[in-house]
Amino acid sequence: QRFGSPILRLVTDTATCQPSDDELVALLRPLLPELEKAGVMLAIENHGRQTAAQLLAVLERLGSAQVGICLDTANSFGALEMPEAVAELLGPWTVNLHVKDFRVRRLSHQLGYVIEGCPLGEGQLGLEGLLQRLRRYGRCCSAILEQWPPAEDTVAATIAKEAAWAEAGVAYLRRCLDDLARAP
Repeated sequence: QRFGSPILRLVTDTATCQPSDDELVALLRPLLPELEKAGVMLAIENHGRQTAAQLLAVLERLGSAQVGICLDTANSFGALEMPEAVAELLGPWTVNLHVKDFRVRRLSHQLGYVIEGCPLGEGQLGLEGLLQRLRRYGRCCSAILEQWPPAEDTVAATIAKEAAWAEAGVAYLRRCLDDLARAP
């Protein structure tokens, strides 16, 4: 409220705190009147520990219009869920979007896979379709570019890579949003 933000993002787990869904509901329910009074939307991020169905159950139990989802396009891989399935289930609740593009590739020795970040628009995300889906629900009011750049040999090279990805990614995201705004 002090910062004037209409959204407060919540990551429900840390290395030392991983509340159960029941504990999460018990922790959040007393905050609902204050959020409603302040006009602040609580955006619970899918962070990889809980499935989309678990997060949906938490939202339904809380039963408040002041609680929604911060949908991260890659985090649910941690819960073994694909972005499309997560967006299908949590899309109606999504109030904020964390946009990350990624590639899933097989390791050179053919024993396993790697999920790694890539520049927005160059991976497997399918941002245009995701934005169209979220538009239908009408609740998502912001998108934030996040990146997972693989490290380079030096910190300076990694920073330079991330800066280049950010510039290209913001331009791509703007084009996608502009195209969406012009679409019927």
